[in-house]
Amino acid sequence: MSVTPASTVDERPSARAIARTVLIVVLCVSAVYLVYLLRTPIAYLVLAAFIAACVSGPVNALSRHMRRGFAMAIVYLLLLLIPALIFLVLVVPVVEQTVNLVGNLPGFVQDLEEEIQSNEQLRELDQDYDITGKLDDLSKELAGKLDDAAGALIDIGAGVVSSLFALVTILVMSMFMVARGQIWRDAFLRMRPPREAEAWRRASDRVANAVASYVGGALFQATIAGITAWLMLVILGIPSPLPLALIIALLDLIPMIGATLGAVVVGVVILFSGSIGDVVIWALFAIAYQQFENYVVQPRIQSKAVSIDPFIVVIAALVGATLLGVVGALLAIPGAATIQISVKEYLEYSRTKRLPASPAA
Repeated sequence: MSVTPASTVDERPSARAIARTVLIVVLCVSAVYLVYLLRTPIAYLVLAAFIAACVSGPVNALSRHMRRGFAMAIVYLLLLLIPALIFLVLVVPVVEQTVNLVGNLPGFVQDLEEEIQSNEQLRELDQDYDITGKLDDLSKELAGKLDDAAGALIDIGAGVVSSLFALVTILVMSMFMVARGQIWRDAFLRMRPPREAEAWRRASDRVANAVASYVGGALFQATIAGITAWLMLVILGIPSPLPLALIIALLDLIPMIGATLGAVVVGVVILFSGSIGDVVIWALFAIAYQQFENYVVQPRIQSKAVSIDPFIVVIAALVGATLLGVVGALLAIPGAATIQISVKEYLEYSRTKRLPASPAA
Protein backbone atom coordinates (compact mmCIF):
# COMPACT_ATOMS: atom_id res chain seq x y z
CA MET A 1 0.00 0.00 0.00
CA SER A 2 1.62 3.20 -1.18
CA VAL A 3 1.08 6.64 0.49
CA THR A 4 0.81 9.70 -1.69
CA PRO A 5 2.65 12.65 -0.12
CA ALA A 6 0.52 15.75 0.53
CA SER A 7 1.09 18.61 -1.81
CA THR A 8 2.92 21.56 -0.25
CA VAL A 9 1.57 25.09 -0.54
CA ASP A 10 4.01 27.81 -1.45
CA GLU A 11 3.47 30.49 1.25
CA ARG A 12 6.10 32.83 -0.08
CA PRO A 13 4.72 36.21 -1.20
CA SER A 14 4.43 36.74 -4.88
CA ALA A 15 6.54 39.20 -6.77
CA ARG A 16 3.44 41.35 -7.29
CA ALA A 17 2.73 41.51 -3.54
CA ILE A 18 6.34 42.43 -2.82
CA ALA A 19 6.30 45.16 -5.46
CA ARG A 20 3.02 46.54 -4.08
CA THR A 21 4.41 46.62 -0.52
CA VAL A 22 7.58 48.36 -1.63
CA LEU A 23 5.55 50.89 -3.61
CA ILE A 24 3.34 51.66 -0.59
CA VAL A 25 6.41 52.16 1.63
CA VAL A 26 8.05 54.43 -0.93
CA LEU A 27 4.86 56.47 -1.32
CA CYS A 28 4.50 56.85 2.46
CA VAL A 29 8.12 57.93 2.88
CA SER A 30 7.78 60.35 -0.02
CA ALA A 31 4.60 61.82 1.47
CA VAL A 32 6.27 62.32 4.86
CA TYR A 33 9.29 63.94 3.20
CA LEU A 34 7.01 66.20 1.14
CA VAL A 35 5.19 67.31 4.29
CA TYR A 36 8.58 68.02 5.89
CA LEU A 37 9.61 70.18 2.94
CA LEU A 38 6.29 72.05 3.03
CA ARG A 39 6.20 72.41 6.81
CA THR A 40 6.42 76.21 6.69
CA PRO A 41 3.48 76.86 4.31
CA ILE A 42 1.50 74.13 6.11
CA ALA A 43 2.12 75.93 9.41
CA TYR A 44 1.04 79.21 7.77
CA LEU A 45 -2.13 77.50 6.52
CA VAL A 46 -2.98 76.11 9.96
CA LEU A 47 -2.42 79.49 11.64
CA ALA A 48 -4.45 81.25 8.93
CA ALA A 49 -7.32 78.82 9.44
CA PHE A 50 -7.14 79.40 13.19
CA ILE A 51 -7.24 83.19 12.74
CA ALA A 52 -10.08 82.90 10.22
CA ALA A 53 -12.11 80.82 12.66
CA CYS A 54 -11.44 83.37 15.41
CA VAL A 55 -12.47 86.45 13.42
CA SER A 56 -15.40 84.85 11.61
CA GLY A 57 -17.68 85.45 14.61
CA PRO A 58 -17.07 89.22 14.88
CA VAL A 59 -17.15 89.56 11.09
CA ASN A 60 -20.50 87.77 10.85
CA ALA A 61 -21.90 89.91 13.67
CA LEU A 62 -20.83 93.17 12.01
CA SER A 63 -22.00 91.94 8.59
CA ARG A 64 -25.60 92.13 9.82
CA HIS A 65 -25.26 95.92 10.02
CA MET A 66 -22.87 96.72 7.16
CA ARG A 67 -21.25 95.28 4.06
CA ARG A 68 -19.09 92.24 4.72
CA GLY A 69 -16.01 93.94 3.25
CA PHE A 70 -16.30 96.83 5.72
CA ALA A 71 -16.82 94.36 8.57
CA MET A 72 -13.66 92.47 7.62
CA ALA A 73 -11.69 95.72 7.34
CA ILE A 74 -12.75 96.80 10.85
CA VAL A 75 -11.96 93.45 12.46
CA TYR A 76 -8.56 93.06 10.80
CA LEU A 77 -7.68 96.69 11.54
CA LEU A 78 -8.35 96.01 15.22
CA LEU A 79 -6.33 92.82 14.92
CA LEU A 80 -3.35 94.89 13.77
CA LEU A 81 -3.84 97.79 16.17
CA ILE A 82 -3.88 95.65 19.32
CA PRO A 83 -0.30 94.32 18.84
CA ALA A 84 0.83 97.85 17.97
CA LEU A 85 -0.63 99.20 21.22
CA ILE A 86 0.99 96.36 23.14
CA PHE A 87 4.30 97.26 21.51
CA LEU A 88 3.95 100.90 22.54
CA VAL A 89 3.00 100.02 26.12
CA LEU A 90 5.69 97.38 26.64
CA VAL A 91 8.62 97.53 24.25
CA VAL A 92 9.17 101.28 23.96
CA PRO A 93 9.43 101.92 27.74
CA VAL A 94 11.71 98.89 28.18
CA VAL A 95 14.08 100.10 25.45
CA GLU A 96 14.10 103.64 26.81
CA GLN A 97 14.79 102.52 30.39
CA THR A 98 17.56 100.18 29.22
CA VAL A 99 19.28 102.94 27.27
CA ASN A 100 18.95 105.31 30.23
CA LEU A 101 20.36 102.69 32.58
CA VAL A 102 23.42 102.07 30.42
CA GLY A 103 23.95 105.79 29.90
CA ASN A 104 23.65 106.64 33.60
CA LEU A 105 25.68 103.67 34.81
CA PRO A 106 28.98 105.64 35.04
CA GLY A 107 27.22 108.22 37.22
CA PHE A 108 25.83 105.47 39.44
CA VAL A 109 29.32 104.03 39.82
CA GLN A 110 30.74 107.43 40.74
CA ASP A 111 28.04 107.94 43.39
CA LEU A 112 28.82 104.50 44.76
CA GLU A 113 32.54 105.33 44.93
CA GLU A 114 31.79 108.49 46.90
CA GLU A 115 29.59 106.52 49.29
CA ILE A 116 32.32 103.92 49.76
CA GLN A 117 34.95 106.57 50.51
CA SER A 118 32.72 108.12 53.16
CA ASN A 119 32.18 104.80 54.96
CA GLU A 120 35.10 103.12 56.72
CA GLN A 121 33.76 99.56 56.51
CA LEU A 122 32.90 99.89 52.84
CA ARG A 123 36.32 101.43 52.21
CA GLU A 124 38.00 98.38 53.77
CA LEU A 125 35.91 96.03 51.63
CA ASP A 126 36.85 98.07 48.57
CA GLN A 127 40.54 97.77 49.41
CA ASP A 128 40.23 94.01 49.86
CA TYR A 129 38.08 93.21 46.82
CA ASP A 130 38.54 96.23 44.51
CA ILE A 131 34.77 96.70 44.16
CA THR A 132 34.90 100.18 42.66
CA GLY A 133 37.55 99.19 40.14
CA LYS A 134 35.49 96.25 38.91
CA LEU A 135 32.32 98.35 38.70
CA ASP A 136 34.19 101.08 36.80
CA ASP A 137 35.52 98.54 34.32
CA LEU A 138 32.01 97.09 33.94
CA SER A 139 30.47 100.49 33.22
CA LYS A 140 33.11 101.29 30.60
CA GLU A 141 32.66 97.88 29.02
CA LEU A 142 28.87 98.29 28.81
CA ALA A 143 29.20 101.78 27.38
CA GLY A 144 31.67 100.48 24.80
CA LYS A 145 29.28 97.73 23.75
CA LEU A 146 26.61 100.16 22.62
CA ASP A 147 28.06 99.98 19.09
CA ASP A 148 27.86 96.20 19.21
CA ALA A 149 24.30 96.53 20.43
CA ALA A 150 23.50 98.63 17.36
CA GLY A 151 24.71 95.79 15.14
CA ALA A 152 22.63 93.32 17.13
CA LEU A 153 19.61 95.58 16.68
CA ILE A 154 20.15 95.44 12.93
CA ASP A 155 20.04 91.65 13.04
CA ILE A 156 16.96 91.78 15.23
CA GLY A 157 15.38 94.21 12.77
CA ALA A 158 15.99 91.77 9.93
CA GLY A 159 14.28 89.05 11.96
CA VAL A 160 11.37 91.37 12.67
CA VAL A 161 11.00 92.14 8.95
CA SER A 162 10.93 88.41 8.18
CA SER A 163 8.35 87.84 10.91
CA LEU A 164 6.24 90.71 9.57
CA PHE A 165 6.33 89.15 6.10
CA ALA A 166 5.14 85.85 7.56
CA LEU A 167 2.43 87.66 9.54
CA VAL A 168 1.18 89.51 6.47
CA THR A 169 1.11 86.24 4.51
CA ILE A 170 -0.90 84.52 7.24
CA LEU A 171 -3.33 87.43 7.54
CA VAL A 172 -3.90 87.57 3.77
CA MET A 173 -4.58 83.82 3.68
CA SER A 174 -7.01 84.15 6.57
CA MET A 175 -8.79 87.01 4.76
CA PHE A 176 -9.35 84.77 1.76
CA MET A 177 -10.68 82.06 4.07
CA VAL A 178 -13.10 84.43 5.77
CA ALA A 179 -14.25 85.97 2.49
CA ARG A 180 -14.48 82.79 0.41
CA GLY A 181 -14.62 80.02 2.97
CA GLN A 182 -18.42 79.81 3.00
CA ILE A 183 -18.51 79.65 -0.80
CA TRP A 184 -15.83 76.93 -0.90
CA ARG A 185 -17.66 74.87 1.71
CA ASP A 186 -21.03 75.17 -0.03
CA ALA A 187 -19.48 74.18 -3.37
CA PHE A 188 -17.95 71.10 -1.76
CA LEU A 189 -21.17 70.14 0.01
CA ARG A 190 -23.19 70.36 -3.21
CA MET A 191 -21.13 67.45 -4.51
CA ARG A 192 -21.99 65.22 -1.53
CA PRO A 193 -25.20 63.30 -0.73
CA PRO A 194 -27.73 65.37 1.26
CA ARG A 195 -27.30 63.47 4.53
CA GLU A 196 -23.50 63.58 4.32
CA ALA A 197 -23.55 67.25 3.35
CA GLU A 198 -25.67 68.05 6.39
CA ALA A 199 -23.20 66.21 8.65
CA TRP A 200 -20.26 68.11 7.13
CA ARG A 201 -22.09 71.44 7.51
CA ARG A 202 -23.03 70.76 11.12
CA ALA A 203 -19.50 69.63 12.02
CA SER A 204 -17.78 72.63 10.37
CA ASP A 205 -20.13 75.08 12.08
CA ARG A 206 -19.54 73.47 15.46
CA VAL A 207 -15.75 73.48 14.98
CA ALA A 208 -15.76 77.17 14.02
CA ASN A 209 -17.92 78.02 17.03
CA ALA A 210 -15.66 75.97 19.33
CA VAL A 211 -12.48 77.74 18.16
CA ALA A 212 -14.08 81.18 18.44
CA SER A 213 -15.42 80.32 21.90
CA TYR A 214 -12.01 79.10 23.00
CA VAL A 215 -10.32 82.32 21.93
CA GLY A 216 -12.99 84.38 23.65
CA GLY A 217 -12.58 82.33 26.83
CA ALA A 218 -8.78 82.62 26.74
CA LEU A 219 -8.96 86.40 26.29
CA PHE A 220 -11.47 86.68 29.13
CA GLN A 221 -9.24 84.59 31.38
CA ALA A 222 -6.16 86.68 30.50
CA THR A 223 -8.12 89.86 31.16
CA ILE A 224 -9.06 88.60 34.64
CA ALA A 225 -5.41 87.76 35.34
CA GLY A 226 -4.21 91.15 34.12
CA ILE A 227 -6.76 93.14 36.12
CA THR A 228 -6.08 91.11 39.27
CA ALA A 229 -2.33 91.57 38.90
CA TRP A 230 -2.75 95.30 38.25
CA LEU A 231 -4.76 95.71 41.46
CA MET A 232 -2.12 93.87 43.49
CA LEU A 233 0.70 95.92 41.93
CA VAL A 234 -1.14 99.15 42.70
CA ILE A 235 -1.68 98.05 46.30
CA LEU A 236 2.04 97.27 46.64
CA GLY A 237 2.94 100.62 45.09
CA ILE A 238 5.12 99.13 42.32
CA PRO A 239 6.10 101.60 39.54
CA SER A 240 4.57 101.09 36.06
CA PRO A 241 1.81 98.65 37.10
CA LEU A 242 0.05 98.77 33.71
CA PRO A 243 2.94 97.35 31.61
CA LEU A 244 3.59 94.67 34.23
CA ALA A 245 -0.09 93.72 34.31
CA LEU A 246 -0.07 93.56 30.51
CA ILE A 247 2.87 91.13 30.66
CA ILE A 248 0.83 88.95 33.03
CA ALA A 249 -2.17 89.04 30.68
CA LEU A 250 -0.13 88.17 27.58
CA LEU A 251 1.75 85.29 29.18
CA ASP A 252 -1.48 84.03 30.75
CA LEU A 253 -2.67 83.13 27.25
CA ILE A 254 -0.23 80.20 27.45
CA PRO A 255 -2.12 77.37 29.17
CA MET A 256 -0.87 75.94 32.47
CA ILE A 257 2.55 77.64 32.63
CA GLY A 258 1.74 81.18 31.46
CA ALA A 259 0.73 82.46 34.89
CA THR A 260 3.97 81.11 36.39
CA LEU A 261 6.15 82.74 33.72
CA GLY A 262 4.41 86.07 34.16
CA ALA A 263 4.70 85.91 37.95
CA VAL A 264 8.45 85.21 37.75
CA VAL A 265 9.08 88.09 35.33
CA VAL A 266 7.10 90.55 37.41
CA GLY A 267 8.68 89.21 40.60
CA VAL A 268 12.15 90.02 39.24
CA VAL A 269 11.02 93.57 38.45
CA ILE A 270 9.58 93.97 41.95
CA LEU A 271 12.87 92.73 43.42
CA PHE A 272 14.73 95.66 41.87
CA SER A 273 12.03 98.32 42.31
CA GLY A 274 10.43 97.34 45.62
CA SER A 275 11.35 95.66 48.87
CA ILE A 276 11.82 92.08 49.99
CA GLY A 277 8.43 92.26 51.70
CA ASP A 278 6.81 93.24 48.39
CA VAL A 279 8.46 90.26 46.68
CA VAL A 280 7.19 87.88 49.37
CA ILE A 281 3.65 89.27 49.15
CA TRP A 282 3.73 89.05 45.33
CA ALA A 283 5.01 85.46 45.46
CA LEU A 284 2.22 84.41 47.84
CA PHE A 285 -0.36 86.17 45.66
CA ALA A 286 1.02 84.59 42.48
CA ILE A 287 1.00 81.06 43.96
CA ALA A 288 -2.54 81.44 45.27
CA TYR A 289 -3.87 82.93 42.04
CA GLN A 290 -2.13 80.35 39.86
CA GLN A 291 -3.76 77.50 41.79
CA PHE A 292 -7.11 79.27 41.58
CA GLU A 293 -6.72 79.82 37.85
CA ASN A 294 -5.41 76.36 36.95
CA TYR A 295 -8.05 74.42 38.84
CA VAL A 296 -11.04 76.77 38.92
CA VAL A 297 -10.97 79.56 36.34
CA GLN A 298 -9.31 77.95 33.32
CA PRO A 299 -11.04 74.54 33.35
CA ARG A 300 -14.46 76.10 33.90
CA ILE A 301 -14.08 78.79 31.26
CA GLN A 302 -12.59 76.53 28.60
CA SER A 303 -14.80 73.53 29.36
CA LYS A 304 -17.86 75.71 28.84
CA ALA A 305 -16.40 77.55 25.85
CA VAL A 306 -15.14 74.46 24.01
CA SER A 307 -17.61 71.94 25.54
CA ILE A 308 -14.98 69.38 26.53
CA ASP A 309 -14.21 67.86 29.90
CA PRO A 310 -11.86 69.95 32.14
CA PHE A 311 -9.54 66.95 32.47
CA ILE A 312 -9.25 66.80 28.66
CA VAL A 313 -8.43 70.53 28.67
CA VAL A 314 -5.48 69.98 31.01
CA ILE A 315 -4.20 66.91 29.13
CA ALA A 316 -4.51 68.64 25.73
CA ALA A 317 -2.53 71.65 26.97
CA LEU A 318 0.24 69.43 28.34
CA VAL A 319 0.47 67.33 25.16
CA GLY A 320 0.45 70.38 22.87
CA ALA A 321 3.16 72.12 24.89
CA THR A 322 5.31 68.98 24.82
CA LEU A 323 5.00 68.53 21.06
CA LEU A 324 5.11 72.10 19.73
CA GLY A 325 6.00 74.33 22.66
CA VAL A 326 4.08 77.56 23.14
CA VAL A 327 2.26 77.35 19.79
CA GLY A 328 1.22 73.79 20.54
CA ALA A 329 -0.12 74.81 23.94
CA LEU A 330 -2.18 77.59 22.35
CA LEU A 331 -3.62 75.32 19.64
CA ALA A 332 -4.04 72.19 21.75
CA ILE A 333 -7.44 72.94 23.27
CA PRO A 334 -9.22 73.97 20.03
CA GLY A 335 -7.49 71.00 18.39
CA ALA A 336 -8.91 68.66 21.02
CA ALA A 337 -12.33 70.21 20.54
CA THR A 338 -12.06 69.76 16.77
CA ILE A 339 -11.18 66.07 17.15
CA GLN A 340 -14.00 65.51 19.63
CA ILE A 341 -16.58 67.22 17.40
CA SER A 342 -15.36 65.35 14.30
CA VAL A 343 -15.53 61.96 16.02
CA LYS A 344 -18.95 62.68 17.48
CA GLU A 345 -20.36 63.84 14.15
CA TYR A 346 -18.87 60.84 12.35
CA LEU A 347 -20.42 58.41 14.83
CA GLU A 348 -23.75 60.21 14.57
CA TYR A 349 -23.57 60.12 10.78
CA SER A 350 -22.67 56.41 10.78
CA ARG A 351 -25.59 55.67 13.08
CA THR A 352 -28.14 57.61 11.03
CA LYS A 353 -26.75 56.17 7.79
CA ARG A 354 -27.77 52.68 8.89
CA LEU A 355 -31.31 53.79 9.68
CA PRO A 356 -33.94 53.35 6.95
CA ALA A 357 -35.00 56.50 5.22
CA SER A 358 -38.32 57.89 6.40
CA PRO A 359 -41.19 57.39 3.93
CA ALA A 360 -42.29 60.41 1.97
CA ALA A 361 -45.50 62.01 3.15
